[in-house]
Amino acid sequence: MSLVSLQHPLSAAAEQRRILGQSAERRRTFAEALAGCGLHPLRATGIQVLQINVGKLCNQTCKHCHVDAGPDRREQMSRETAERCMQILAASDIGVVDITGGAPELNPNFRYLVETARALGRHVMDRCNLSILLVPSQSDLVDFLAAHRVEVIASLPYFQAAQTDAQRGEGVFDKSIEALRKLNAAGYGQPDSPLKLNLVYNPAGAFLPPPQPQIENDFRRELGRRYGIVFHGLYTITNMPISRFLEFLLRSGNYDRYMDRLAQAFNPAAAAGVMCRNMLSVGWDGTLYDCDFNQMLDLPVDHGSPRHIRDFDWQALGGRCIVNGEHCYGCTAGHGSSCGGATA
Repeated sequence: MSLVSLQHPLSAAAEQRRILGQSAERRRTFAEALAGCGLHPLRATGIQVLQINVGKLCNQTCKHCHVDAGPDRREQMSRETAERCMQILAASDIGVVDITGGAPELNPNFRYLVETARALGRHVMDRCNLSILLVPSQSDLVDFLAAHRVEVIASLPYFQAAQTDAQRGEGVFDKSIEALRKLNAAGYGQPDSPLKLNLVYNPAGAFLPPPQPQIENDFRRELGRRYGIVFHGLYTITNMPISRFLEFLLRSGNYDRYMDRLAQAFNPAAAAGVMCRNMLSVGWDGTLYDCDFNQMLDLPVDHGSPRHIRDFDWQALGGRCIVNGEHCYGCTAGHGSSCGGATA
C-alpha cells in the first residue's frame, strides 16, 4: 500500500486516518487512555507558541518525514497569510514563533516572518535541516539568523554518517557537519552564547527514542570528539505513524507492533504536557491545527473553534478542546515527545 503515491493530498490524509482508526479496534483507544487519567477531553491551556508551517518545499526527501516534504512540493504560504499571522502576533501576548516546513527558509516570506516577529520582541525558532545552509541561494542565511538571534533547531538523526544518510540521503551527514561548523563559527552553540543551537534526534526505526539526557550526552561527546561541534541541547522526538513513516511501517510489517508499543508505553505525565495544550499550528494555507501532526492528517481545530487564521479568536482558541486520535500515542509514549523534546 502506498500512501504518498495517492494523487490528492486529502485522499492520502483520509487513507491514513482510516488505517489509524482500524488499528484502534484492537487496543484501548487514545481517547480511552486520556479518560483513564482524567484528561479527557483534552483542552488547551492558552497559546504560548504560534507554530507557522510555511509549506512543503524542501531540498531533502527524508524517509521519516511526517510532512511528506521534498523538492517537488509546491505548497507555499502566501504573503497575505504570513502578514495575517504577524497581525495576530502583534495583537496578542504570544511569546514564541516556531517556523517550520519543509525547509522553511525556502519560502520567500521566511525572512519577513523572522524580521517582523523579532521587531515585535518575540522569540523566533527556525526548524532547520542544516543542509539548506549550504544551498548557494542561502549563502547569507547563517549571518541573517545570527543578526536576528533566531534559535536554530537542527535535525540530525545521528552522530554517524551511515545512520544519518540512510534516513536523509547520501552525503547529507557530511553536509550537516559542515553546516554545524558554520553555525559554530558564527557563535551558535558556544557556551554562554545567546545564539541558541539545539539538535533534534529521532530513531531510525520502529522503536522509541532513549532517555533524552542519555542520547544528548552521547551526541555531545561524539560530535565534540570527532568533529569539534558544540551545541546547547538535544531534543528527542518519537517517529509519528503518519505519512512516509507510516508507509515504512506498513511496508515492513511493523505497523501493528509499533502501535502496540506506543499504546503500551502511554504515560499520563507525558499526556498532561503535550505541546498542543499551549501551541497553535498554522498551515501553509492559513488553516488552524492543534499541532503539526494533525495538520498532515488534515485534522483542523474543531468543536466550534475558528478554523482559519483570518477568523482568529483568542478566547475560543486559547481554551479549545483539542482534536486527537490514535497517532497521538506517539507524543505520549515513554518520556513523551514534542517539538521541544521529551515532556515527562
